[in-house]
Amino acid sequence: MNETIKENIETPPFKFRTEGGIGYLTLDRAATYNAFDHSMVVAFETLLRDLRYDEKIRVVILDGGEAKGFCAGLDTKGYAPQIFEMTPIQAYNAQVRMSRLFLGMRQIPQPIIACVHGAAAGIGFSLAMASDLRILAEDARFSAAYINIGLGGADMASSYFLPRLIGAGRAYEYLLTGNWMDAVTALDLGFASRVVGKDEMITTAQDLAKTMVEKNPMGIRMTKEAINCNLDCPGLEAALNMEDRNQIMMSYTYRMK
Repeated sequence: MNETIKENIETPPFKFRTEGGIGYLTLDRAATYNAFDHSMVVAFETLLRDLRYDEKIRVVILDGGEAKGFCAGLDTKGYAPQIFEMTPIQAYNAQVRMSRLFLGMRQIPQPIIACVHGAAAGIGFSLAMASDLRILAEDARFSAAYINIGLGGADMASSYFLPRLIGAGRAYEYLLTGNWMDAVTALDLGFASRVVGKDEMITTAQDLAKTMVEKNPMGIRMTKEAINCNLDCPGLEAALNMEDRNQIMMSYTYRMK
């Protein structure tokens, strides 16, 4: 670990509260457009670890708070220069630590509903991709900005998520060019669940979250797990095996009440 980077977080980079089985996660680095620095990585990592075994929080709603955009990606003025000063091993560890956040988002049992307004670039785009549902404001727009700053266009799980969400053909376009995808296009491509006014995003997400909270908690958990597993399964039979296992487990759980 570079000595200039500390693990402790004096100013939390996001706000998190719970109500009625719903966790509300609001990014809170408005001055930097919610860009990710080391403190954000550590805080996210800790929260995801805690959520993985939390039975009371059933759904998570993620939003960009008061910032002008959802998330500008990596903090290029603060954190990026620190990474460039690291040894190769330290820099690789920093890269791995950031990228595994998106695996963590899929591993937690709670569905994540992302409410995106304004720009979501780089890591911000990946946050939206790694979420389970996406509610967009009319001004939402997305860019896999990695290619625009001299890096490879496939980063932070983008080469995994985007082809699965919108199809390989269009994913190639956005990952190779760094061009922006607007809200209307995102909805047309199936990337977005809804496009609403900015002031309607949270209430729309709440309505969906409350519907999920009313369901069997094990059923919601196993549905998310099955979808994630079956994105990578080798074929129909493997997908059916996962579904059959889940349904039999659920039926016996219900009968034992």
